[in-house]
Amino acid sequence: MISESMAAGDLVNHTRVDSTHPCYEMNMVSLTLTDSPSSNCVLLHVFLGFMSAAIVCGNLLVLISIVYFRQLHTPTNFLILSLAVSDLLVGFLVFPLSTKFPMNFCMYSRDVFCNLRVTFDLALSTASILNLCCISIDRYYAVCQPLTYRTKINTNVIVTMIVVTWSTAVFMTIGFFIARMSYGKCQENCPFSVGFSNLLGPVFSFYIPMVTMVCIYLKIFMVAQKQACSIQNTHSQTTKAGTAAGKKGEGKATRTLAIVMGAFLGCWVPFFLCLQVKVFSSVSVAVATFESLVWIGLFNSLLNPLIYAFFYSWFRSAFRLILTGKIFQSDFSNTKLL
Repeated sequence: MISESMAAGDLVNHTRVDSTHPCYEMNMVSLTLTDSPSSNCVLLHVFLGFMSAAIVCGNLLVLISIVYFRQLHTPTNFLILSLAVSDLLVGFLVFPLSTKFPMNFCMYSRDVFCNLRVTFDLALSTASILNLCCISIDRYYAVCQPLTYRTKINTNVIVTMIVVTWSTAVFMTIGFFIARMSYGKCQENCPFSVGFSNLLGPVFSFYIPMVTMVCIYLKIFMVAQKQACSIQNTHSQTTKAGTAAGKKGEGKATRTLAIVMGAFLGCWVPFFLCLQVKVFSSVSVAVATFESLVWIGLFNSLLNPLIYAFFYSWFRSAFRLILTGKIFQSDFSNTKLL
């Protein structure tokens, strides 16, 4: 993603040939790749192929569900649709290119396929993260301001959010390539220079969305706790049943928010911490290690449909109708999903 944008500023390889990648040896002077297949390489390709297929299938289910079933034609679900499109393309484009063109090599090489990897990686991952941020904003108004939610978050507002999200991702990608070209051919200290000059990339692609999401979900959690206490006091002043209901509501809210933020932070924080260490210090990071952190970040594209769709009963009903092929046998577009 962001992998590359920011990665431009991080990997400094002090050897002429890097052989830490399980599938290639990279000559950083002549900018050539030499195949070095191994059992680890085969396992890597199998794993990434499985991941790619799982990401595509999971997000395709979400996409078809929202497009086909009229009940799911809501402003909130349009945000989920935008997220599913970005995540689906991550699985369909970024993962296959990642298996063939290692990120560290692409930071130096101007090969057309390397440029494609950098472009798709940065643009689609940025769009995915910004879509998550937009969904958190939508959830904030739904939970914290339910009376004014429908007036503040309407279709026009959602369309504006989606347009801004994708436009930001595209402009950041263009900005990265402009900065990259201004340095000409990379030398040994080029990645650090480019990365330091592009600190605004990680700020807008990750740090601002991350802080926004953390603050919003903390607010949602506090409001959910108050609502649980209110329900508890309303339905039972002294009974144990009311106390259990209140605790159950609090527990469900806590688990949901923990999963949402845990998945996002768990996938992306390791990469950005490693990136910042590389930008501001001389600590060496192996190519395989950094590439693995990129894939962990991209793994969030598989978790997103699980978190934002599979947890809702109407999506589960839609998936069952799709997977059993019933939508091909009759018109279920107006079906009431439970």
